[in-house]
Amino acid sequence: MALPDENKTYTYRDYKKWKDDRRWELINGNPYLMAPPSRIHQEVLREILTIFSLYLKDKSCKVYSAPFGVRLPKGNENDDDIETVVEPDIVVVCDKSKLDDEGCKGAPDLVVEIVSPSTARNDKIKKFNLYEMAGVKEYWIVEPDNKIVTVFTLDDDKRYGRPGIYSDEDKIKVSIFEDLIIDLKSVFTF
Repeated sequence: MALPDENKTYTYRDYKKWKDDRRWELINGNPYLMAPPSRIHQEVLREILTIFSLYLKDKSCKVYSAPFGVRLPKGNENDDDIETVVEPDIVVVCDKSKLDDEGCKGAPDLVVEIVSPSTARNDKIKKFNLYEMAGVKEYWIVEPDNKIVTVFTLDDDKRYGRPGIYSDEDKIKVSIFEDLIIDLKSVFTF
């Protein structure tokens, strides 16, 4: 199959057929080419992933890093008909029934997106709305250039409330866990 045309809409069935060294995401059927991550992006990802990995050792929740597909159905459509497939930088999934050989089907409990100049618009607008609608309990937007993390948590009304905004001088209490606090000095070590 030819590579996606950014002026057409697609489903997961199409997405699985794309043979390319580049990585793509689908948001509401629209394809988005993902830029290769920078060195700093990868360092920040490694630090956050390590913290979650060590904390979740021998616990029921699992942590995954990109490339790891997250399919977000709008309803009960067949897997092949899903129009949204994203590859967040980091996801935490506590409901094992959402995990399969393809990745995750349904909202992860926590999503971390590490912003780069080419992805900032999608991460801050499109994915914010997408994750809120899907029911992701906690959404982090990490800005390595500014050493800032913005944390959105889902309120009782299923909307993200006022975000917590943290710098490299702060610690984040991860809301989905009782006792996990992340010191951002250890994340922004570059």
